[in-house]
Amino acid sequence: MWGERKTSSVSESDPKSWKLLEKTLLASVHEQRRSRRWGIFFKLLTFIYLFGALALFSPLISTQGGSSSPHTAVIEVRGMIADKEAASADNIVGSLRAAFKDPNTKGVILRINSPGGSPVQSGYVYDEIRRLRGEHPDIKVYAVISDLGASGAYYIASAADQIYADKASLVGSIGVTAASFGFVDTMEKLGVERRVYTSGEHKAFLDPFQPQKPEEAAFWKTVLETTHKQFIDSVKKGRGDRLKDAEHPELFSGLIWSGEQALSLGLIDALGSTSYVAREVIGQEEMVDFTVQESPLDRFTKRLGASVAEHMALWMGFQGPTLR
Repeated sequence: MWGERKTSSVSESDPKSWKLLEKTLLASVHEQRRSRRWGIFFKLLTFIYLFGALALFSPLISTQGGSSSPHTAVIEVRGMIADKEAASADNIVGSLRAAFKDPNTKGVILRINSPGGSPVQSGYVYDEIRRLRGEHPDIKVYAVISDLGASGAYYIASAADQIYADKASLVGSIGVTAASFGFVDTMEKLGVERRVYTSGEHKAFLDPFQPQKPEEAAFWKTVLETTHKQFIDSVKKGRGDRLKDAEHPELFSGLIWSGEQALSLGLIDALGSTSYVAREVIGQEEMVDFTVQESPLDRFTKRLGASVAEHMALWMGFQGPTLR
């Protein structure tokens, strides 16, 4: 009797024990999930705080420059010349103004290593160099081309008082290009029909998915030729009589020259490096960098792909002319 009563008591209590154990385990799981959510929340909050701090303080750390002694101001023109790039007109013009404003600046060097880019951005910089030179005739501007100073980069250089390069530098490429793709045959093979609705007869004339019309291609060529003429006129204005043969049949054809060839054509004034110009020409060996530095926030947003849409537009052909 006693043994039977004991067995019955254990069997009746087992379901209660299992329910209690189950509740304990579920409570533990819920607690872990809650802790994980709060952990993610606080990590996200910390991330937002740091991101906001970068946004708040990035203007304070975006530039270099300034010195208590006489110096040569150096401004980098590196990479593609385009809006929102390191070599944008905003960045270069801001650096130029800061360099000219500094009372200890004795000369300005534009250290160029660029294949060119937007004619608009290059034109902005060109005009600002000439304006600053007019306001500060005692401060000379020197362009020093390292590996490459082509297209829009040469456009900018031609506004300087003098241009220097290495004998093996690549200089010139005075021309304009606009590139796109044509996917008409590919669309037909895939059986895809393109539907475009516009309110202007030629509104979609750059659409790479539609057949090219001869009259639209001819019109686009006139746009490029007009931009090319503006480029040529600016170079002639900047270089003046230093161009040995302004009527040279290939000088403005888009060809690129070595530094040695560029010297013989009058595209540059002499061979020399940045340190040579600072030391021997300007007479101030100490160099101070006035280049606008990319802020951590800018680097972060670029890594996130903030310019994906812009680059897609460029790839699709919806872009303006490019100096080359």
